[in-house]
Amino acid sequence: MKILKYLFFLLLIVLIGGAVYVATISGEFQVEESRVINAPDELLFNTINEYKTWDKWGPWMDESDDLIMEYPEKTSGEGASYSWKSETQGSGKMETNKVAPFTSIDQDITFITPMGESKSDVYWKFEKTEDNKTKVTWGMKGTQSFMEKAFWATQDSTISQMLRPMYARGLEKLETFATEKMKEYMVHVDGVTEHGGGFYMYNATASSIAAIPEKMGQMLPAVFGYMKQNNLPMTGKPFTLYNEYNEEQGTAIFSCGIPTRDKVVTPKESPILCDFLPRQKAVKTTLKGNYTNLKEAWETAYKYLKDNNLEPNADSAPFEVYVTDPSQQLNPANWITEIYVPIL
Repeated sequence: MKILKYLFFLLLIVLIGGAVYVATISGEFQVEESRVINAPDELLFNTINEYKTWDKWGPWMDESDDLIMEYPEKTSGEGASYSWKSETQGSGKMETNKVAPFTSIDQDITFITPMGESKSDVYWKFEKTEDNKTKVTWGMKGTQSFMEKAFWATQDSTISQMLRPMYARGLEKLETFATEKMKEYMVHVDGVTEHGGGFYMYNATASSIAAIPEKMGQMLPAVFGYMKQNNLPMTGKPFTLYNEYNEEQGTAIFSCGIPTRDKVVTPKESPILCDFLPRQKAVKTTLKGNYTNLKEAWETAYKYLKDNNLEPNADSAPFEVYVTDPSQQLNPANWITEIYVPIL
């Protein structure tokens, strides 16, 4: 009996010593990961701010096959939330309590475990880089309860060490998701319309079809610079007029122009000229998305003409109008380009 008594007191001493040790462990923790993503801050912010996107990039989706997400009516902005249930991952809830558009998001996360509820603060930061990329920081901080400290004291790693690779994986998946979102596009034939025409300043050249984007990148700024230098008003969006386009030879003659109010007489030596686009009937096609999809948009426009027995006007060049300024809208999926094919 004495041996049992000694064993009991020894166990009691171990328990008390363990409790004292756990009590001395700091319960404060913080973990964060950052990644520079080649995507605009607006797209990344809106993705994180909308909880219904989280199952597309959340790293925990790789960890569980039985995760069930539940969404209330409000899933974005302050007061938004979502909850989850899983036999293997447990259950919990996330709620947004503060947002600063395109800059930061603050959230509360609650884990429901056998040890009770565990609450922590989650935060996101979005910082523009000089090359139009975005540094995204994802972090969590909080204070562990006594039971949580006791649990992690028996593990091979801390909660921060466990979460860090998961956060890194989440940011990697977020980049993949954002990259795919920026590739989205839509082509729509608006049908027959009347384009108003008018005077425009322009610069013309001949080049290979492959070199058109590079040439445009030089020509449009030159026209814009000339108009700004001479205080000429811009009365419309920039456009490219395709005077000749030979796919077999891979060559084109085209003009890059910007509408202006009145006729302008330029010096003989000036590469920037003025011309007039007549009011005319045309088939209008709209591309929403990256310029890399323009070939498909043009093909769609001409297919519409053929399917509807409409004849292109050979005396009037087709053109495309750039409604969206890429320097202001960094997400290519939101670029709007209008294609006009004049018809008889």
